Amino acid sequence: MSDSKAANSSAANQQRAKSKQNAQITIGALAVMNIVAVVSLRGLPSEAEYGLSSIFYYVLAAVVFLIPVSIVAAELATGWPETGGVFRWVGEAFGPRWAFLAMFMLFIEVTIWFPTVLTFGAVSLAYTGDNQNLDAQLAGNKLFVLAVVLVVYWLATFIAFRGAKAFSRVSQWGGIIGTIIPAVILIVLGFAYFFAGNTPQIQMGWGELIPDFGNFSNVVLAASIFLFYAGMEMNAIHVKEVKNPTRDYPIAVLTAAAGTVIIFVLGTLAIAFVVPQADINLTQSLLTSYNDMFEWAGIGWAGPIVAFMLLIGVLAGVVTWVAGPSTGMLAVAKAGYLPRFWQHTNKNGMGTHILFFQAFMVTGLGLTYVVLPSVQAAYQILSQLTVILYLIMYMLMFAAAIYLRYSQPNRPRPYRVPGGDVGMWIIGGVGFLGSLMAFAFSFIPPDQISVGSPEVYVGILVGGAVVMVILPFVIYAFRKPHWRDGSSAFVPFTWQIEHTHPGTVTESSISTQQLTREAEASGSPMTFSHADGGGGHGEPAAAAPDTVPAAPTGTRRGKGTSGGSSAV
Repeated sequence: MSDSKAANSSAANQQRAKSKQNAQITIGALAVMNIVAVVSLRGLPSEAEYGLSSIFYYVLAAVVFLIPVSIVAAELATGWPETGGVFRWVGEAFGPRWAFLAMFMLFIEVTIWFPTVLTFGAVSLAYTGDNQNLDAQLAGNKLFVLAVVLVVYWLATFIAFRGAKAFSRVSQWGGIIGTIIPAVILIVLGFAYFFAGNTPQIQMGWGELIPDFGNFSNVVLAASIFLFYAGMEMNAIHVKEVKNPTRDYPIAVLTAAAGTVIIFVLGTLAIAFVVPQADINLTQSLLTSYNDMFEWAGIGWAGPIVAFMLLIGVLAGVVTWVAGPSTGMLAVAKAGYLPRFWQHTNKNGMGTHILFFQAFMVTGLGLTYVVLPSVQAAYQILSQLTVILYLIMYMLMFAAAIYLRYSQPNRPRPYRVPGGDVGMWIIGGVGFLGSLMAFAFSFIPPDQISVGSPEVYVGILVGGAVVMVILPFVIYAFRKPHWRDGSSAFVPFTWQIEHTHPGTVTESSISTQQLTREAEASGSPMTFSHADGGGGHGEPAAAAPDTVPAAPTGTRRGKGTSGGSSAV
């Protein structure tokens, strides 16, 4: 036994040394990556309505959502780094049925997000003219907004057909030109306006930092701030590329969180200083803020330039995200969760049928702008539905992280949420409850915006959410074994390789990567069992079910290799 411990310790030390040699991402680089992935300027006007109290909402959302998402995702990404992301994490804990729900929520949420972000792009395009009055009229024209949304999205879809390499540079430089630079300009000019002695358009004073909790409707728009911070989990996979993940990753995350909060707070206050609260428009205030600031600074000619820069940022983001979620859904489809029709790819490996389906959904949602009483109302409804669906995915992620601490307690995790199981309960629990709170508030109509009939508003949100949640369960219930593509790179869940069920407590301390390598080395085909703890509702079986080999008997499954906070 002592020789075995020594061998395992030596192997672990060699692995740590190798990881440090291969580490390429510094703390600063990872922090910047996270900031770029999260920060968007288009939602700042919605929070500018709260004036100084917006600071409270930003900090609250960071504490109960941004930070928990970041560090919980880091543990999940290092413990189960195989293809699948949130699909794999939730599937490891609760089985493929709930994993498919999580992935479907992510795919649909992004699809609904496209019309809202493209609305911002359409407004930016409208403000590239010379006459602000005409620009404002054009920005509020529903048919113009709809035309821009559809033309740009379908163009982005056809670009996506050419593969990720076709637009990678556009995405990289578009983020810098269309987000980072405009954010700096907004903050510098907004605070210069304030410090030059101009009267701010909001009430100032320490007492204004505390929100009016007596006005419950104020919380509704504030709940949307949670989605501002969404996306930090995307870069958690890079935690293994950091030299000392236990120490450096939390520093990078906290630095990114602080930087993100600072940009959002200062950008929101810059708008609140310049634009009167009564004049704030969710789709136009950012552009009018720039124009007012430029006029004050004597550089009115710069307005159309910044508007065009913002449009570049929007287009770059949309082009990138058109391919991203569809690629994830394609991987899940090939694993056997969608019919073969949805697995069709072109020569560039892009899921053409999935991309077309996504484009038709965006087209249908875009038509909402013609039906609802105003562009702003449609913008708010679609934004809230996006929040609702995304938060469902996050609640599943937090629940999975907590549950896996008990069902797979010894599974190696190069990074662990600090504080042991208690720390996971506190951080994961806060994230879950924060997401649940924002989820509930998202159904309440805001008083600040005319959304037509409140009953219709709530009905659209409830109906849309119910349909989107039921649909993946229906698809899952009718799945067929022949849906699985034999060439799929998606490897089985850990509990499938070990011939158990999701949620079954296992003391195994073997990583999924090692289990997969051992299964492949044995020469047996990597297939899937039907077991998911629900009597035959697991992943679709391949031609020869239950042939995934068990781990060799000589491999230790005890607790000896995972006792520390940075088990490898």
